[in-house]
Amino acid sequence: MANMFSHEGRIFKFDVLVELARQAYEGEVEEAKIQGFARNLVRMDTPRVRCCVYKEREVLRQRVRLAMGKMASDTAEYNPRQIVQVIDAACDGCTIKKIRVTDNCRKCMAKACVAACKFDAMHIGTMRSEIDYSKCKECGACAKACPYNAIVVTERPCYSHCPVQAISWDENGIAVIDEEKCINCGQCEGACPFGAIEDISWVVPVVQLLKMGTPAYAVVAPSIQGQFDNTTLPQIMKAIEMLGFEKCIEVAIGADAVAETEYRELKEHKAEGKPLTTSCCPAFVNMLKIHFPKQYAENKSHTVTPMMAIARKLKKEHPDHGVVFIGPCLAKKQEAMQQSTAVDYVLTFEEIAALLIARGINPAEVQVDDPELYPSNYGRTFAQSGGVAAAVAQAAKEHGDGPYTMVQADGAFECKKQLTLMRAGRFREDILEGMCCIGGCIAGPASISDTPTVKARMTKENMKTDKKTIGQSLEIFSFDGVDMDVTHNV
Repeated sequence: MANMFSHEGRIFKFDVLVELARQAYEGEVEEAKIQGFARNLVRMDTPRVRCCVYKEREVLRQRVRLAMGKMASDTAEYNPRQIVQVIDAACDGCTIKKIRVTDNCRKCMAKACVAACKFDAMHIGTMRSEIDYSKCKECGACAKACPYNAIVVTERPCYSHCPVQAISWDENGIAVIDEEKCINCGQCEGACPFGAIEDISWVVPVVQLLKMGTPAYAVVAPSIQGQFDNTTLPQIMKAIEMLGFEKCIEVAIGADAVAETEYRELKEHKAEGKPLTTSCCPAFVNMLKIHFPKQYAENKSHTVTPMMAIARKLKKEHPDHGVVFIGPCLAKKQEAMQQSTAVDYVLTFEEIAALLIARGINPAEVQVDDPELYPSNYGRTFAQSGGVAAAVAQAAKEHGDGPYTMVQADGAFECKKQLTLMRAGRFREDILEGMCCIGGCIAGPASISDTPTVKARMTKENMKTDKKTIGQSLEIFSFDGVDMDVTHNV
């Protein structure tokens, strides 16, 4: 499992998580020991990424703080709801200037770049065209005009991948996240090539919960299927139980209940002439709430997410048990802190893999029997783009209703586009499925295998299960008496 990442920043992060998990299981976690371990990852003679070992160690120091559930910066006010944070020591590798002249410049006689600039910011220098950045407005006119493509426009990856313009930078060129705009989708974290944006972790309190002997359930997102090499879903679930959980349960069970409930909402919205937006992606819901408040009030589904549905069912049946969600999503950590939560903690796939390694558990070697009870494949494919809409359509079909027209917004920018159309009154379909990660949850920022591989593994494994309907799943896993309304506190 240690070789599952190709991004060196993620490898550093993973190494820290593994050591943190080891110490948490063995005794009290001491930050000094974890920091000492982090320093040993970069010896004096082997700086791996940064300009020097000192900067690398400072980056690792801040990674340790996030892994321990603290703010990356020592001076930042504690705000665990801001899941995604900037490691300022790592955020200095990007170009500071958006418009740059390259060596392709020939100092041509046409001087098209100079002519195109309306702000007198461009002039011909000794070796090439030069930009007076005190005058430059970063409009890009010079780049468009250059016949040699010698002028490039470079957006910072974090900025260009943020769908809600929550990224800016300070006077030193360090990225800053606007907490009032941020939807915790994690797109900036996945895009940053320097590992300068990371998420806060709850590994330590989860291990402490298990060590206290508190009975706890692990509930796994459907997207966990196919994340581990040569490992079936039952093996993954059994391996997680071996960490100290009383039982590991599929969130796909909750997805079946959500599909059934959202179908009923869809029917009501259709009668009222209003489109319905799905609820399963918390980053999409954050986008609605923060940036499209009218659509949040009028169009958003009131159904809880699959995570919250199964958690509410478990808390209703076993109120003395803890519930830990395991998935690829960073926004789920924020969702777990809302007022109506039934989830105690959230771990990512990276974090659960670190726990397994810390305990010496290899899921591929775990012996299991085929499960007798399991949800429908419709619930399991909630993890893929289009899966939620397909499940809601299936629920309608099972009731002899439909068809309904649907749009799958695949990725955060497509979500924003469709919501903009809805705000303008130009969305003509019955339901909008919003997934902020392109490909769905299987492409979440904390996934540990690439999306095509996971999708292929899921499809292959699910071919072996029966063609259970959503209704048949809910006959097995009853949600009678479980409040599925997200606006209610339970």
